[in-house]
Amino acid sequence: LMLTPPKVSQGRMGSWRGVAVVVAALLVRCGAFVVGSPAAARVRPLFALDEFMTAQLEEMRRSFDELTARLADPDVISDAAALRQISQQRSKAEETVSAYELYSRAAAELADSKQLAAEESDEEMRDLARAEVRELEGQLADLEARLQVLLLPSDPNDDKNVMLEIRAGAGGSEASIWAGDLLKTYSSYAASQGWQARVVEASAAEGDGYRSVTLEISGDAVYSKLKFESGVHRVQRVPATESQGRVHTSTATIAIMPEVDDVQVHIDPKDIEMSTARSGGAGGQNVNKVETACDLFHKPTGIRIFCTQERSQLKNKELAMQLLRTRLFEMAQAEQRAEIRSTRLMQVGTGARSEKIRTYNWKDSRCTDHRLGQNFPLDKVLAGDLDPLVNACIALDEKEKLEEMAQKALA
Repeated sequence: LMLTPPKVSQGRMGSWRGVAVVVAALLVRCGAFVVGSPAAARVRPLFALDEFMTAQLEEMRRSFDELTARLADPDVISDAAALRQISQQRSKAEETVSAYELYSRAAAELADSKQLAAEESDEEMRDLARAEVRELEGQLADLEARLQVLLLPSDPNDDKNVMLEIRAGAGGSEASIWAGDLLKTYSSYAASQGWQARVVEASAAEGDGYRSVTLEISGDAVYSKLKFESGVHRVQRVPATESQGRVHTSTATIAIMPEVDDVQVHIDPKDIEMSTARSGGAGGQNVNKVETACDLFHKPTGIRIFCTQERSQLKNKELAMQLLRTRLFEMAQAEQRAEIRSTRLMQVGTGARSEKIRTYNWKDSRCTDHRLGQNFPLDKVLAGDLDPLVNACIALDEKEKLEEMAQKALA
């Protein structure tokens, strides 16, 4: 079964064609064939749009119409915060509602075409009607698969900005250099997506690279694309310091943490020890003579954050608190993922720091993603061309969710 992928929004950047084929395969397992039809290889609307899903879509359409009407309300127009919130809610539902309207129209046209094919006495007109039936059945199969993907539960963190933390792992100085290389890769990727990226915390190694470095990335749906990058990134290459030409294996770990505010994570002031120090380095006399750096210690978890990026003490304190909230939220998320993993083994991974997800092999000029079982051109990946990897991970995640949905439907 070959499906034609319709336009997919920014939030659904996975390989739609692959997901659609999975949907079709699941429909086949459910016995959803048009038996005896001229389009016997196509799938009729059976699994995706059952009564529950139709009710969901109808409710979403009603809500969408209400939100559209509210955008014309003078009270909403005069309230910038309310206008922004309603616009965002409407935007999230727009693609699904549009796809459902296309599906409804195609279903109505299909019914008319079948009736015409059955009742028309002219042979040529019947042939035209049958051809239209086959075409509309294909459109419905495509839209059915598309709606299934659009109705998958979304991650509430997908629209958030992230803190991307890179830590040198095994491999000594080469691991620190590798951490620096990964920083360049993700900085390039962020730039290609139109995102803003800046280093907010860094611990430089004695030679080149970093022992650890944290990048704040802000923009459109950042977490939705980067959330599958967490884990161990292994490199196999001959280090610049290797005189015998031997290949070394080094690692760096990446953690992707969605940014959170103080409403989502409560921090007791009594649990914090905060002191100040001189930042030193570039920035003029202010950072060298005034205590602008912030040293924060969270007693319950032992997390310590030293911020020197900003030129004022107040801004460094705010940045340190933001980093602490992000890390505490990530710890809570990690516990939740561990519970999920105990009941459902996800091929795409848990996002745990200890999970080896990728190997970068210099000799063969390839980057291997172990969750996908696929190789990608090393030079393109290092240059920040991560979309093929990102899209494949999103598609795999959607495939697993669809399979889980099918199992529930068959149970």
